[in-house]
Amino acid sequence: MIRVNGQTTDSVSARDRGLAYGDGVFRTLRTQAGQPVWWEDHYAKLAADCAALMLECPDQAELCAEVCQVAGTGQGVVKIVLTRGAGARGYALPPEPATTCIVLASVLPQHAQVFDDVRARWCELKLARQPRLAGIKHLNRLENVLARAEWNDPAIAEGLVCDDSGAVISGVMSNLFWIKDGELFTPDLSQCGVAGVARMRLLRAAARLGMGIHIDRFLPADILAADEVMICNSVMGVRRVARLDDTTWSPAGWTPTLNNALYENLD
Repeated sequence: MIRVNGQTTDSVSARDRGLAYGDGVFRTLRTQAGQPVWWEDHYAKLAADCAALMLECPDQAELCAEVCQVAGTGQGVVKIVLTRGAGARGYALPPEPATTCIVLASVLPQHAQVFDDVRARWCELKLARQPRLAGIKHLNRLENVLARAEWNDPAIAEGLVCDDSGAVISGVMSNLFWIKDGELFTPDLSQCGVAGVARMRLLRAAARLGMGIHIDRFLPADILAADEVMICNSVMGVRRVARLDDTTWSPAGWTPTLNNALYENLD
């Protein structure tokens, strides 16, 4: 099911600024028994991203009801897309913008139904640095599209990307973590990249477990020296990277521990 501004339809205006400029934000979340998983965290991040782009965010209760309406009764995925709405040609903000709210459901993908290790590769594409947009899940995801187009091998589940200075940032569809000597490491996303809800929850979980946490600028060599490498997002949870190009890692036991902690209903 797809809902646009409270109506069951799959159409938006051809003048919508989300279509024309990527002028908007989105969230992708998992649903269980028709209810959104980690809803409070997802809404808080959605509201923060809207504020950063000067977008009006829908009421939390009304949006949650919309999510539940499209989710059905089983497991699945719901995507929320908010744009600045329709406007005249040109970059200037509409004098009276009206947010377009799209809520659509899809089946849970196969990769999210099994807790398997993954194989990854380095991408050639480099992410541009733009602190004003860093961390925001905005609609302009062309870099991710081009990075994902670099491989067709179904055995490769993810590609890792660096910024234009050579610093490691994330996976194409995931955030990146690794363990070294029992401490948790993840890239700083103050210049580019998406700061996902699963990333935020995993950092909270690591703190509850008493782990040392390091958020900084790291290079590919730091990944290769890790004891265990993981990717995460809100749909698949935490997955261990077993192979990255020609580098392989044996399990060190951290991935199931952190994945279980990710789903604890603790703040």
